[in-house]
Amino acid sequence: MKPAVSRSLIRAWLLCGCALVVLIGWDNVAARGATGEDSTFVGVSASAAIAWAVASRGLGDMRRLIIPVVVAALALGAWVFTSSSPEVASEPWELPEFAVGATHAQFSADPWQPEDSVAEARDILGRSVDLQNQHIMGFGALNPEPSPGEFDWETLDSRVALIQESGSVPVLTLCCAPDWMKGGVEGETDWSELETAPDPEFFDEYAALSAEVAARYPDVHYFMVWNELKGFYNNDEDRWSYELYTELYNRVYAAVKEVRPDAFIGGPYVVMDSWEPTDTPSHPSGIRGDWGELDQRPLDVLEYWLENNIGADFIVVDGRVRGYGDDTVVDPTTGLQKFEVVNDWLRDRTDLPIWWAEWYPNHPDVVDPDEAAQLTIDGLEVTRESGASVVLLWDPNGSEDPACHTCLWSDIRSGPLEPSPLAESLTTAPWREDLE
Repeated sequence: MKPAVSRSLIRAWLLCGCALVVLIGWDNVAARGATGEDSTFVGVSASAAIAWAVASRGLGDMRRLIIPVVVAALALGAWVFTSSSPEVASEPWELPEFAVGATHAQFSADPWQPEDSVAEARDILGRSVDLQNQHIMGFGALNPEPSPGEFDWETLDSRVALIQESGSVPVLTLCCAPDWMKGGVEGETDWSELETAPDPEFFDEYAALSAEVAARYPDVHYFMVWNELKGFYNNDEDRWSYELYTELYNRVYAAVKEVRPDAFIGGPYVVMDSWEPTDTPSHPSGIRGDWGELDQRPLDVLEYWLENNIGADFIVVDGRVRGYGDDTVVDPTTGLQKFEVVNDWLRDRTDLPIWWAEWYPNHPDVVDPDEAAQLTIDGLEVTRESGASVVLLWDPNGSEDPACHTCLWSDIRSGPLEPSPLAESLTTAPWREDLE
């Protein structure tokens, strides 16, 4: 007859197993932090522990059950907590050395557009760009928090799904702000005030909204804070209110990093304005060439932000080849030199990756779509060679401009959708061959 296994040995093995589960479970707790599921954690754990203890010992000697009850409660509770906690964010997609993306605007490959056109647009996105960017309010997304604590995610969910389903790296621009954060009425949205910045007294509320966004989309790892310093211009001093912007940036950065330490966050997303070479600048920087001269005011923004931000994973600018106004005396190729000059200026001051959130090579003399596409490819190559990491092209949807220097397809609202010459050129761009 085989010797019977003693009850004390069984209890010892059970306790060791429970202890192992406790260590694994609480390691998850430490990594994730507590959530609103604590009541489930305690209730289920305690009930299961008592049941296990009663089944193994009976009700006769409860004093000797203290240790097994506690250990079982912790073990089962850790298991419940681990198995029911929110999904952990995925690892960020590794970007190529140089990545080109698109920023969606009001009209894009949305579900309510013609089905065939949507399918074609998504296919174009998947094969022509590496990233896609969406603002959290405006530019195709409705107000995400019309009233304090009341959220409406439907349109933003749809745009994020579009980006993911078409196979690009998602980026979110943390702009713009609900009306109640800038003097408006709770529950209402006045789209004429889209470019108004939140009042400083609501900076914390905007940071909290940004954190809600980051937590909702764990597969989004790249975030840009605000857009072109909209609403942050000091008219009395004729300069950007870079102090206020940096305060907002820092609060958003801290709030997002608290809930998503894996997030990559950048700013200040300032427009690199310049003057034509024939102009007399009101704010000269002394940084000039045949393409014109940089305005000093955006340089002041960048200097202050670099000195005073509490952290950043990349630096964000935007700009166009032309100076102020709609006329230009610079030829298309010469105008591209501006992107190189800005990159050189930035590289002298920071090692942060350079992102162009908006990038416009558009020239009024280039009206043929094929020539416009080639100018854009040439400009991207100049921008890449001078040190940029990311360029985002504004609005892939076709416009009234027949050249449409940054469009990827014809207007999705009218007729069969056709890829633009640029979309085809991007699939065979020279930097893609260098990266293969």
